[in-house]
Parts: sequence; structure tokens; C-alpha cells
Amino acid sequence: MGKKLKIFNGKIITPSCIIESGTVVVNEAGIIETVTIGDVTVNDAIEIDAAQQYISPGFIDIHVHGGGGHDFMDGTELAFLKIAEMHLQYGTTAMVPTTLTSDTESLWNTLLQYEIANAKNTKGATFLGMHIEGPYFAMSQRGAQMPDYIRDPNPDEYKTYINRFKSVIKRWSAAPELNGAINFGRYLQEAGIIASVAHTDAIYEDVVLASKNGYSLFTHLYSAMSGVTRRNGYRYAGVIESAFLIDEMDVEIIADGIHLPAPLLQLIYKIKGPDRIALITDAMRGAGMPEGESVLGNKDNGLKVLIEDGVAKLLDRTAFAGSVATTNRLVRTMIQMTDIPLIDAIKMMSTTPARIMGVHATKGSLDVGKHADIVLFNEQIEIDKTIIKGEVLYSKN
Repeated sequence: MGKKLKIFNGKIITPSCIIESGTVVVNEAGIIETVTIGDVTVNDAIEIDAAQQYISPGFIDIHVHGGGGHDFMDGTELAFLKIAEMHLQYGTTAMVPTTLTSDTESLWNTLLQYEIANAKNTKGATFLGMHIEGPYFAMSQRGAQMPDYIRDPNPDEYKTYINRFKSVIKRWSAAPELNGAINFGRYLQEAGIIASVAHTDAIYEDVVLASKNGYSLFTHLYSAMSGVTRRNGYRYAGVIESAFLIDEMDVEIIADGIHLPAPLLQLIYKIKGPDRIALITDAMRGAGMPEGESVLGNKDNGLKVLIEDGVAKLLDRTAFAGSVATTNRLVRTMIQMTDIPLIDAIKMMSTTPARIMGVHATKGSLDVGKHADIVLFNEQIEIDKTIIKGEVLYSKN
């Protein structure tokens, strides 16, 4: 940077309170060195008058597939960089690029492209590693995932990926009731990779076993997972109930106001609380794009979908096929639809995702010593500026 950065005259959002008319000072290395009420004198600094807007920690999206007309499964460096730049405009300062169930060649190439793009990503949201979503899913809960490639966990397969891309793969979603899924979860845990319960028809007993063998997160709670079921007249708690009962497991939710209605958002918040909830976009390439036909997954052989009413749908409109949300929309939805405090909405969009991904020592809150990943926005959660490590990478004006 060369100079310090001073952001003043703003409402600073911390995990415990909002500091009225506060100031944040960032040193030349892009690290927060001061967070205080009132104004302070900083010699020879770049100054930003927040004009009584909110000064917030940057938004961290731990589950995102695409945006701006691109998908990570396009398998190109360009797709990675353009998605990161597009979501930056909506307040995302860090993200976890996410795959879809695919053939092995496409998945391998996507991971390779991540390595290339990560080294060149200077204008977009920071990459925190890859999330592999699939192919180890229950066919009955596949949603819009490609059925041709869904299968049980194969040790020879997943060990090959992890041996090659251990520094790239940070989380992997799977159905814990599948043959080999418990050993898979244990292997991920030993490798330092988050194992997440997803696209599953498991019952409570399956999830309890999984929670003792590496699984610590629920992927897009309520979407593509079982609730209470009956077998031979007996009722069994499903994955949804398991998420509520197992206190130590985290959940992520697509808080676009469409995938989950207000009562369910309120229920999740009431039971799990903001320290265990991460808001996610789960956005596909249609995010930030006009409504109309689009493609989920690879642009050449992915699933054709329709974007309307603020969500992606199958062409026959029988089910949702993905989200087109942005992170600022998630925050806005949680505030407007559930009437929760802004502090908690921001915590679920920054502090909790940072803790889940293991980057809370440097990201997720406006604390002295952390990266200056900062978002300025107004009462409508419209983004004015997005700053990463003290550098303004997006400015509305």
C-alpha cells in the first residue's frame, strides 16, 4: 500500500456492539491497527469518510459455485477470476469456490485451475480453498446434481485427490449413510479437511455416528436432506432434526428468502444461534445476471435452468436448481425477514464462516491485528466500498 488507511465517521460493526462515529486505521501492510470511537489523527494516511455508513468486516461465502455468467466448473482461470471480481462488488471479501458432481476429468481440471487462478487473483474476493460438493450423495436427494456421476465414496479415488490437492481442498460434502462414508469422514478429518453432511437421506443415528467420525457441518440446511421419516410404522428423526440436536455441529443456510421461508430462518436462528450458522449464497453463474435461461455447472455440458423470481429453477419449474444470491442480499434478507439484530446477521456472514474455515485468526472481524477486509454499506445493505487487506478493490463511486 505504501500508506496507512483511515476510515472514519462510520458505524463500526463488532461482534458485540456497534461503535457510533468510529474510526478504523489500517497500517501499510493491510493490517488493522486501531478500532476506536471518535476521530483520530493519522499523519500522511489515505482517508475515507464513511459518511455515517456501516463499517463492517468483509463477508465470507463458504459455498459458492459461480456468478457473473461464469461457473467454477467451466474449468478455466478466467471463470475463477471473474466470479471473484463479481462477488467482490456485493461485499464478499473471501470465498470458498465450490464444485458440482461431475466426471473425474472435469473435477481434476477444476482443482488445477484453482491453483493457477489463486496465484493471479488480485482484483477479486480472496480464495480460501476449494469445496468439493459430491459425488458421494444419496441418489434420492441429488437435487440438481448430475445423477450419472453419483456414487459411494471410493478410497482409491478420494485419496488420489487429497494426496495431490491437500493444500487446495478445504471441505468436502457427502452423504454419511453411504457405504464407506464413515471411513471417508475420518480420513478427511485426519487430513485437516472439513467433512460436511449433504444431499442425504440419513437418519439421526447415522448423523450421530458421522459426527463422531469427522463430520462437523451441515451443507445448506433443509435443502436436499431428510426430515422425519417412517419405516414400517416407526418414526425416525432425519438430518434436519440432527442438525438441531447436535449442538457442536455447524450449519450453513441459503438465506435468499426463497430456499427457506422466514419461519424456518427464524427457527434455525433460535435453535442454533449466530455462532453456529454461516450464511451462504450457493450462487451459480446466474448471480449478478439478468433473468432467463442459464446453465448450472460447466457451460458446455451442464444442466439448463431458468432464472426467475430471484432463483434458479429446473426448466419444468418443479424444483429449485440453485441460488443467484449475493452476500449482501443474505444479510438484508435475515434482517428484513427475521427481524434479527444486524450484529448477528454480520456475525453469520463473517465471524462464524471464518471460524468454520479456520481463518478466524486473520479474518472475520474488525479486530486489531487482523486483515483489513472491510465493507462499507448503507441501511439497505447496498455496498459502497469493498476493501481487502487495506486496498479498496471496489468503490460504487
